Amino acid sequence: MMAQCRITEIFYSLQGESRTVGLPTVFVRLTGCPLRCGYCDTEYAFHGGQKMEISDIVEQVAAYHPRYVTVTGGEPLAQQSCHSLLTALCDLGVEVSLETSGAIDISQVDRRVIKVMDLKTPASGEESKNRYSNIELLRQQDQLKFVICDRRDYDWACDKLREHQLADRCEILFSPVHGTLKPSDLADWIVADNLPVRMQIQLHKYLWGEQQGR
Repeated sequence: MMAQCRITEIFYSLQGESRTVGLPTVFVRLTGCPLRCGYCDTEYAFHGGQKMEISDIVEQVAAYHPRYVTVTGGEPLAQQSCHSLLTALCDLGVEVSLETSGAIDISQVDRRVIKVMDLKTPASGEESKNRYSNIELLRQQDQLKFVICDRRDYDWACDKLREHQLADRCEILFSPVHGTLKPSDLADWIVADNLPVRMQIQLHKYLWGEQQGR
């Protein structure tokens, strides 16, 4: 049997986050996640999905003639076959990024893949799941994301920034939880503290709200 992944959806849209925000991107959303973050906006990907052979996934992605592909979830690395999928997508000659919670080992991810990894803040409810050994595996091409709910989360993120000298390792993203923390508040804090981070908002939610497949 050929390698398979369980897929919730494959769709073409604008990237709403990360360094390539605003660029047309194909998203491959894998099913399943071992975390339950309080602000999760993709709970529909926890269960269900459809098993697809990796060759069929790649064929469907290639039909869009993309320049950028993002593998997301759920938590993609919860499926061991995700590694084979990432490699097959890289072989298309496109830029491939992986959105991962940071709770699962990233050491076996294809080196061509751009990793967009979270560190879970206290208010996420999943701080204990952070796998700090992953930080040493991040490279300059990668991005480390903090999803921030409140001032306590912000202060915690600032502490981690200093403790692990994160800005020297890769690009750092600070993102307010949509509908919970005012983006202008987070922006003011970043500017006041002169942080070496990029603030981002979820562009897709401002364009299309909470629509699935966007």
